[in-house]
Amino acid sequence: MANKKGYRIAKEVKAEIVRKVKEDGVSVAQAAKDAGVHETTVYGWLSAGATSAPSWTEVIKLQKQNKELFEVIGELTIQLSQAKKKN
Repeated sequence: MANKKGYRIAKEVKAEIVRKVKEDGVSVAQAAKDAGVHETTVYGWLSAGATSAPSWTEVIKLQKQNKELFEVIGELTIQLSQAKKKN
């Protein structure tokens, strides 16, 4: 499928962009900007390759990110609670 500019993105380029997002943790917005395509296009490429189960490395990465986010939420909750007590 051609994009609005009238050219196709090579399969190798698509694969590299998807790899950066999945494995290197690059945001979709940044990957799209770097490639000169719309974010929706990158999301489409990601969903097209999502027919199989996630790899163990992806699961472990997501579990680690989840843990880190819960820690941040916990810290912010404590800070907010302490700030409310001071008022």
